Amino acid sequence: MANGRGVHRVVHTADRTVGSRQLAAMLPAEVLARPGYRSLADALRTLILDGRIALHVRLPAERELAEAVGASRATVTGAYDLLRGSGYLRSRRGSGTWTELPEGHGPVGAHLLVGGVGGRADGEPGIDLAIAAMGAPADSLADALAWAVPRLPALARSPGYHPFGLPDLRAAVADRFTRRGLPTRPEQILITAGAQQAFALVVSLLCRPGDRVVTESPTYANALDALRHARLRTGSVPVSDAGWDMETAESTLHQTVPRLAYTVPDFHNPTGALMPEEHRLRLLAATRATGTWLVVDETIADIALDVPAPAPLASLAPRSAADHVITIGSLSKTHWGGLRVGWIRATAKLVNELTAVRVSADMTGSVLDQVVALPLLDGMDRTLPRRLAELRIRRAALVGSLERHTPEWSWRLPPGGLSLWVDLGEPVSSALAERAAAAGVHIGRGARFGVDPGTFEHRLRIPYTLPPDRLDEGVRLLAAAFHDGVPLAPGVDRPYWVA
Repeated sequence: MANGRGVHRVVHTADRTVGSRQLAAMLPAEVLARPGYRSLADALRTLILDGRIALHVRLPAERELAEAVGASRATVTGAYDLLRGSGYLRSRRGSGTWTELPEGHGPVGAHLLVGGVGGRADGEPGIDLAIAAMGAPADSLADALAWAVPRLPALARSPGYHPFGLPDLRAAVADRFTRRGLPTRPEQILITAGAQQAFALVVSLLCRPGDRVVTESPTYANALDALRHARLRTGSVPVSDAGWDMETAESTLHQTVPRLAYTVPDFHNPTGALMPEEHRLRLLAATRATGTWLVVDETIADIALDVPAPAPLASLAPRSAADHVITIGSLSKTHWGGLRVGWIRATAKLVNELTAVRVSADMTGSVLDQVVALPLLDGMDRTLPRRLAELRIRRAALVGSLERHTPEWSWRLPPGGLSLWVDLGEPVSSALAERAAAAGVHIGRGARFGVDPGTFEHRLRIPYTLPPDRLDEGVRLLAAAFHDGVPLAPGVDRPYWVA
């Protein structure tokens, strides 16, 4: 379902300045048609909160913006004054006017991984809409366990330490990459305890505190946490409902020359966008030119609902120029998050170095999980279509529930992935999440997915991974919290977690 709104270019430039014409092009047509200081202030606030203008970006001088939007200087001055008074702008004499956020929109910070969502006040169980993952496929998991049991005695006679991963599983992961169009040898694979550990290992090896890294905004919240915990300087490139702004991406890469760039090109989390081949080629060329390590997160790449599953991004790079691409993935989204099996695909040399880092942290992965993963990976082409069919049913159910209960919200139907990136129409995401939690619904507020703290307050990520009846109940409770007649105040920054 299209949201009916125009595509806006996001400003997050290396020199932290937005020009008057560029800013005017981002404003809604109705504001340009009849520019008043309140409507202009509201539009600028929306651009800041939705992440389309990053924080600490210098805005045009009042006279310049007035000329660009066809308004009086007094109109722009009034809008700037409103935003300064509410904490969205700050000015320094001789330095200009810069974007910021008011108090109460603090950094997202670290989050706590807690054991599920709490129940409602009436004792009913809660509904967890923060987890973009399905339960395990019971039949496949049972078959895999039955397959694994007679093989365990032979493995149990060894010490059980396999820092690189079980040889058979490394070969199976390599074979799957090869069949998808990226020739891969087993020695190019490191088995990890999920994709999150894979990413943390890569960051630990390749980056040092203070290094520059670039990621998309919005992006996977737990990847952002890993970058923050590593004390890295994080820049961003925008991803909207329409996809990637590659001009800004290339400019950011060339001007900041980051140590590492992180991308989710396949059914992007949280927007669901699929990066076109032309943009993949441009990203490969730009990161190669700047000497930037490109980390490609393929965790959701197989969740292709309306289009064929994409080939690995690294397969588009010339073999002589692909050493800077690292691909990570896991079985968490296709099979089960409780099966902690992920992987890294890189050069054999880098895999050796990553394994040395891994040994210092946890020595080896679970042999039991890896044995169970073998038949699951081998049978994925047979079992995955059933999972995708169920996800299509649940996606349609979520869309129907939103249309019934919250017709004023908008979204764009993604071609794959596990969630909708919903526009609430006003910056109340954190406040709504707080109110919904009291009703027993845990939801991924938009700010959890933004590089800059407090952005994407217009957005909620709503997965369609629960059964239809639970989705409908969750949306009904969200709608009740949204429509209860009491204005939603700015949310309190609490430790949220998502997956």
